[in-house]
Amino acid sequence: MLNRRDILRSTLALTIPGLAQAAAPRQWRLGINTYCLRFSHWNDQQLFDYCIKEKLDAIFLQDSLDPGVMDPKHWAEVRSWAKDAQLHIETGGSALLPKTPAGIPQSVATLRKNIERAQAMGATMVRALLASDRYSMPEGPVEQHVETGVKILKEVRQQVLDANLKIGIENHKDIQAWRTRQLIEAAGKDFVGSYLDTGNPVFVAEHPLTTVEELGPYALSFHLRDSVIYEQPEGIAVQWVPLGEGTVDFKALVARAAEIMSPQVHIYCKPITARPPVVLPVYGDEFWTKWFPDARSRDLARFEALARRGRPWNKPHLMADLPEVRDRYMDALRLQQLDHMQQSLTYCRKDLNLGVRWRA
Repeated sequence: MLNRRDILRSTLALTIPGLAQAAAPRQWRLGINTYCLRFSHWNDQQLFDYCIKEKLDAIFLQDSLDPGVMDPKHWAEVRSWAKDAQLHIETGGSALLPKTPAGIPQSVATLRKNIERAQAMGATMVRALLASDRYSMPEGPVEQHVETGVKILKEVRQQVLDANLKIGIENHKDIQAWRTRQLIEAAGKDFVGSYLDTGNPVFVAEHPLTTVEELGPYALSFHLRDSVIYEQPEGIAVQWVPLGEGTVDFKALVARAAEIMSPQVHIYCKPITARPPVVLPVYGDEFWTKWFPDARSRDLARFEALARRGRPWNKPHLMADLPEVRDRYMDALRLQQLDHMQQSLTYCRKDLNLGVRWRA
């Protein structure tokens, strides 16, 4: 039986053109981030083959291990593979910040080369980030580092525009989302946007939903990674887990993203596992005074509320993605990584209703 709300909505859909279509849920196109299969040591052709086998819509080539990674002839091959497979492609490089000001010219040169590579591959964006984590940042205040990032980005603005690309700044383990938004706005929204990652926010004591709300309007690419977040006597512990196994409500997260992100944004499955929990010392002064002196209390309160709901991830798993033991356990890590990718893709499709091609 129809209730009053159903009858009203049906009537409006008949009288207001486009309302019925607007009410339909967004159909995200789904890909994978290839960094999450790095233990298989596949070349780019093998990564494409995997995406084709899985009936994906997109591929994000990140930190490629292919021998021809910087060979222009290989870039043309990748472009051809993407076109033949009808796979949307995105790619990019690494951190912007040099250790010292003397390194800025080299940072600009590296970014220029990554722009050239992305354009040749037929990509729509170039990934970059400020720093790999807060411990890798040079000495000095955060404001200074943001200014340096802006300076480097502005050096390549015309090249990016001429290539019909945009630079996507990944929110990483360095600064919080509102700072990343400042970086994007100061550099210029006409050629810089957000590579939005849901796994990194927990390492800067930020709820991934806060990240989506801060950076979603600027998103060029959207990458899903799950985490467990839980309280410990000395702080809040965080650990990456397969999608669907963590503390984050991804149905709510993706629904919110659909409200504020451009319809052109592709979504990528990006599970990174096999790493042990890390405890953030959020109850001590140094964590805030040294790394996040301008952190917002409402953001911390939201993160703490998430941690109070969380629990450790107690399923059997190998935690050997550490430099001192990684090679010794590589075969087991490879199998676990493939399994966690398959588990995460199933969650994306069946629980989050993501992807187009696999439905055919």
